[in-house]
Amino acid sequence: MDVIAADAADEALLLDLLNTTPVVDGESRDNLENATFAKTWMRTHGVTPTKAELTALVDVRSLLQAVVRGERSPAALRAHLDAVTLKPVVTPHGVDWRVASTGPSTGAVRAVLAWDALRITSPGRLRPCANTECRLFLIDRSKPNTARWCSMAICGNRMKARRHYQRGRSTPDSGQAQ
Repeated sequence: MDVIAADAADEALLLDLLNTTPVVDGESRDNLENATFAKTWMRTHGVTPTKAELTALVDVRSLLQAVVRGERSPAALRAHLDAVTLKPVVTPHGVDWRVASTGPSTGAVRAVLAWDALRITSPGRLRPCANTECRLFLIDRSKPNTARWCSMAICGNRMKARRHYQRGRSTPDSGQAQ
């Protein structure tokens, strides 16, 4: 039985968390290493900015990135769910699930549950950018499920320009005498 225990805010937290390790000017960065940025980021996503929360977020981020890339099994996420229970609650609209955690890492739990919700409702739509020089992720919301880049304006444009340049170099110049 598949149970979805995440909402749009959790999905935003997941994608933003995965994308806190961008490549800038050819170098990988970890935005959560900056304490000021990390506290603001956590508050923005409704996570209490504590050292335990930050540690759990950084750990689960690495695991989720590897799971989404296919480098690790989802079983690697188990440790972040050991202290979690779900309780069914009847609402005017049906049954809803409430997450309860006795552990210190609510943000990490929300990220894992959001990943699982996407796995159930939108299989294959959370993926890494197709630009091998980029470390960002995207959620493909296009109807045909064909989005490849985290940003069409940045990575998409770079990749298309690179392919165009390579095609031009590989085509013999028809104007030269032989």
